[in-house]
Amino acid sequence: MKFGFYLPTRGEVATTDALTGLVTGGEKLGFHSVTIADHIVFPTQFDSKYPYTVGGGFPGQGDAFEQLTLMSFIAAKTETLRLVTSVMIVPHRNPVVTAKMLATIDILSKGRVTVGVGVGWLREEFEALSAPDFARRGAVSNEYLEIFKKLWTEDPVSHEGEFYSFKELRCMPHPVQNPHPPIWIGGHSKPALRRAAKYGDGWHPVGSIAAVPLPPEELLKHIDELKRMTEAEGRNPDAMTICYKTPLYDSGMAVDGADRKPFSGSAEQIAEDVRAFQAVGVSEIVFDFRSPTLAESLDRMTVFSEGVMPIVD
Repeated sequence: MKFGFYLPTRGEVATTDALTGLVTGGEKLGFHSVTIADHIVFPTQFDSKYPYTVGGGFPGQGDAFEQLTLMSFIAAKTETLRLVTSVMIVPHRNPVVTAKMLATIDILSKGRVTVGVGVGWLREEFEALSAPDFARRGAVSNEYLEIFKKLWTEDPVSHEGEFYSFKELRCMPHPVQNPHPPIWIGGHSKPALRRAAKYGDGWHPVGSIAAVPLPPEELLKHIDELKRMTEAEGRNPDAMTICYKTPLYDSGMAVDGADRKPFSGSAEQIAEDVRAFQAVGVSEIVFDFRSPTLAESLDRMTVFSEGVMPIVD
């Protein structure tokens, strides 16, 4: 089992020194990956519902670093961490420019980029960015993923599509990773699973929260469906990475009772939860250790690294 951690993109820990301390500390503690979220702007008023809270309210305050710029900064500060966009809202950016930026980061990081993608939920942000039609964002994302793969593997390359076209050109150098950086598909809806089956190298759902519990038994049903869809696409389902994102409700002490949240309680209880997800096919779990200060964040990561990681099979 591999483990990752969320990177703050806003707040007191989202500073040059704190971010550097967090990612270099994470490397030393043995974490495999760091995930970087994506928002570019926040309209002051919007009606769109956030899918990961029960009431649909968004927990942010309207401030966030730009994802790919931050990713390049983190690449320069680290040596071993996988750099995961988690997730990149595909229709927000020009697909040719985005493919070039990701390829550049992959080269300069010596092949550490993983491209986690989603289709987005904030209609008003799409409108502010003059992005493609929000209602067609799934189809747009699919085509943009095709463009990414073409630009990363062909030379020269051209594309004639429904939403984007370009005549023959060169977009070199290609990424270091062969055939290209892994693409992980976020979300657990039927369209997301279809997208993962056709375009993805991994599936990257969020779970263990009130709005989206997604416990191991439910996750297994989705994984079985994903395998069937992947086989139907003529692809190998066994090559698909399953990476699960979750909070960590760590009290450090045993928690009794049926109401215990996943990934809470003692180190052994948290490790047992990890094993349950491992048993259904999850090979990486990304935890949210983010706290108000750098010291608190690193303390939580250290407790997990020293207490949980060594006892997970």
